[in-house]
Parts: sequence; C-alpha cells; structure tokens
Amino acid sequence: MNSFLSHKFNILSQAYVQSLRILVYALVFVSGIGIFSMILVTCGDVILRRFGHAFVGAYDIVKIAGAITLASALPYTTAVKGHVAIEYFFQKLHPRLRTAVDAIIRVLAMILFGFLGWRSCVYGHELHTNSQVTQTLQLPIFWLPYFIGFCCFVVLLVIAYHLVHTKTEIIKA
Repeated sequence: MNSFLSHKFNILSQAYVQSLRILVYALVFVSGIGIFSMILVTCGDVILRRFGHAFVGAYDIVKIAGAITLASALPYTTAVKGHVAIEYFFQKLHPRLRTAVDAIIRVLAMILFGFLGWRSCVYGHELHTNSQVTQTLQLPIFWLPYFIGFCCFVVLLVIAYHLVHTKTEIIKA
C-alpha cells in the first residue's frame, strides 16, 4: 500500500512540475510578444513621425506591453534561478547555514510575491470599479494588475518548488 501511495505522489509531482513548466514557457512566449510589440510600435511611431504623422496611442501600447513583458518574464527568471545573488558571501557560509539561509530567503520571497499578487488583484478590482482607462486610446486597464498578480502567484509556485527541491531547477537555462 505504501508503494502505491508513493507511486501516486510521484505521478502527481511530475504532473505539477510539467504543468508549471508549460505555464512558465507560455508566459515567456507572452513576454516575447510584448517585446516584439514594443519594437513594432516604437519603430512605426518613428517612421510615421518622419513623414509628419504620429502613431496615436503609441505611448499607451508601449507602456502596457512593457508591464506585460516584465511581469511575464519573472516566473522564467525565477525558474532558471537567474536573479542576482550574493554568491561570494553565500558560498563562505557553512553548508547547513547556507541551506537554512536559502530556505528563509525563499519563504520570505514567497510571502513577498504572495502579498504582491494579492495587492495587484485588489488594485485591479479598484481600477475596474472606477472604470480606469488609458490616456490616449481609452482602453480599460483593470486587467493588467490582474495579470501581474497572476504572474506573481506563478513565481510563488516556482519558489515553492525550489524550496522543496533545492538541487534542481524547473527549467535548465
């Protein structure tokens, strides 16, 4: 019976990791689309201004695409452990102390991203309630903080995986 439960847990764990990996890659794709759209809109605006016209709403589009790009790149950066770390001081610690400090930092990061995700959703609700729109194009923007909050919660899931599986990355860089 114990072997059966272990096998089921292993299957669930693999499904969790695979689902999280797919979600992170999907967000990287969204981030790439955001960068590409910023390039297109900026180049289009420069070219149109050369001929005496302007790309109406270019600032709004670039601002939204920048927020989407930044938020959707966070889970991938966390998954490949690409954040800046103070390796010199960290490596000087005793291995047990290093493990403890790493766990404490990860728990604090989970609290931080959980809080950021929650507050982003609250802010999105406030924007929706007040019918907030962009300046030029008058596009509703309440969904943007919801998306940022979603990405923060995905980062939280990635950190939770790294907390349990300290030696492995979800995605190899």
